[in-house]
Amino acid sequence: MNKTTQYLLPVIIAAAVAAGVFIGGKLNFSATPETLFSSNTSKDKLNRLIDYIDYEYVDEVNVDSIVDVTVTNILENLDPHSIYIPSEDEKRIAENMQGDFVGVGIRFDMVNDTLTVVRTLEGGPSVAAGIKAGDRILMADNDTLYGKKMRNTQIISKLKGAENTFVNLKIYRKQTDKIFNINLQRAKVPIQSVVAHYMLTDDLGYIKINRFAETTYDEFVAAMKALQQQGAKNLTLDLRNNPGGILDVTRSIADEFLEDGKLILFTKNKKGEIDKYYATDEGDFEDGEIYVLINEKSASASEIIAGALQDNDKGVIVGRRSFGKGLVQRPMPLGDGSVVRLTISRYYTPTGRSIQRSYKNGNKDYFDEYYARFKSGELKSIDSIKVADSLKFETPKGKIVYGGGGIIPDVFVPLSSTPEEISLERGLRAKIVGYINDFVFNKLDADRAMYSNMKFKEFMDNFEVSDDLLEEYTNFLSDMRGQRIYIEKYATQIKRHIKAVYIEQLFGINGYQQQLNEGDEMIAKVLELQGK
Repeated sequence: MNKTTQYLLPVIIAAAVAAGVFIGGKLNFSATPETLFSSNTSKDKLNRLIDYIDYEYVDEVNVDSIVDVTVTNILENLDPHSIYIPSEDEKRIAENMQGDFVGVGIRFDMVNDTLTVVRTLEGGPSVAAGIKAGDRILMADNDTLYGKKMRNTQIISKLKGAENTFVNLKIYRKQTDKIFNINLQRAKVPIQSVVAHYMLTDDLGYIKINRFAETTYDEFVAAMKALQQQGAKNLTLDLRNNPGGILDVTRSIADEFLEDGKLILFTKNKKGEIDKYYATDEGDFEDGEIYVLINEKSASASEIIAGALQDNDKGVIVGRRSFGKGLVQRPMPLGDGSVVRLTISRYYTPTGRSIQRSYKNGNKDYFDEYYARFKSGELKSIDSIKVADSLKFETPKGKIVYGGGGIIPDVFVPLSSTPEEISLERGLRAKIVGYINDFVFNKLDADRAMYSNMKFKEFMDNFEVSDDLLEEYTNFLSDMRGQRIYIEKYATQIKRHIKAVYIEQLFGINGYQQQLNEGDEMIAKVLELQGK
């Protein structure tokens, strides 16, 4: 057996299993396993094995789970980005990518066993209905939402429903000490992908996109127009930690920055067929300066935009080497609500480079490459990035760029954190930020009237997290969680997060991001490049 056959054999077998499994669902199960098949193809043999297990195995076996595991294993042997999405996850992921969901439009938490509104979501029906942060929702129709433990999925199922249907909410408002009912009509609630836009200087705007969903282009255009009305002539586009999304949306946003006829990208499938995507004459931001922020978690669609601008000598890419995903997936339904997102082509930047990293060492090494980058020193120095002369390309103005492993920025900004600080930052975002949410909500719930007439700029300019407030938070952690974190050592970061959460709960996500950007090193580098 040659090496190629040996390598592909597990994939071929696994693929046969999957094909057989899905055919098997339509077979005549009144027959015995021995009579189900008349041919001896690999698909039929493996399908027969599934049926033997189903009929004859000594213990009860969930055949559906075997199928799920099999499909997942097939795809893992193909490439890191071909994935299986079970039916129970597909709806949530689809909502995220379509940019909205149908519901009442609140962010909630359980406070003392009662469903409590942390924030109403802009554009959702709860805002129009007059629901406010701090309201306790006691009942939804005939279902009690207090005095018992409930999982989030259970709560969501009570609040979500078909568009234009009604849900009757019984609400207690602490500020007025009154209980009242609202008959709320469910409607679409936007899931923002443009999570922040504001002015960095008199003529430099800032936009952060956290993914590329169906609504992202419209959100981007609206944000861009708002900034231009405030005097923006130049733009900082923040694509850090953006994992990608829909190709057509990405192309439309890149079109905003490139002149008519400029190549944005091209794709190539297994047959060698090439599709090229060009900019049109409809771009509204072709003349201004643009700075694109990327890091090691900027992937796919984010890299398409960064690569299109870099290869067309447009703008400045600032940050660290991007993730390195150059594969295009298409969702393919499997008939039971589950979906396979299968890689169907590779994409290339205008100079012809593929930025896809190698995945020959398997998925674990592929997705753990961040740690390898840290160990190699590349997150601290651009000189530590390994490039191959064979993957060298040249832009129209003679700039050297490289393929094979993400987008290397024009201006490098090193990671200043130590491994310990990175570990803490992960904790802050995943765990401690959750505690900050609880802490801030409790503070606001007691003093909400104090901030009711305050505007965002007034709060941003005047509110500071004092040492006394930080000590309160320390005590809160000790009382609520039985442990303390290193508050004194990381006081600056924690104070910044506390203020950001205050802003989010009072004013929304846009201000939250603006506060988190205070002292940001990449934004500081952009301001330096602009001479500000």
